[in-house]
Amino acid sequence: MDPTTFRRIVRASAIYDLVVTAPFATPWTFALAYGHLQALNDALGGAPLPAFAPLHVLFACLLGSLVLVWAVLRIRDPQPRYGRYDGAGRFLFTAWMAWALAAADTPLLWLFIVPEALWGVVQWLPLRRG
Repeated sequence: MDPTTFRRIVRASAIYDLVVTAPFATPWTFALAYGHLQALNDALGGAPLPAFAPLHVLFACLLGSLVLVWAVLRIRDPQPRYGRYDGAGRFLFTAWMAWALAAADTPLLWLFIVPEALWGVVQWLPLRRG
């Protein structure tokens, strides 16, 4: 893949992260998003999602905030090196979501697993020197 296309992919994955992760950045947006995620999981035939205590929300918001900062960096400066690191992170996220999917009846996770895995793969494609 040529470097210009790769930089576009890095930026596009960052924009995806910004959109998908923004609701996880504050306790208030997370509460709203969690209700929607619960309804979607129900519609997909999954078990009810567990109630979140403040400590769970804290970790969700810490992760959401960190991913937002990482996304802004990649939007502003979509270096191939950042894409490689992001791809590695996506493989880890995919693994942990697959673990959660195997441990609980949450078909909702497929809506996150598939894009995470795909973004990881495309950010690990061979890069043509240029």
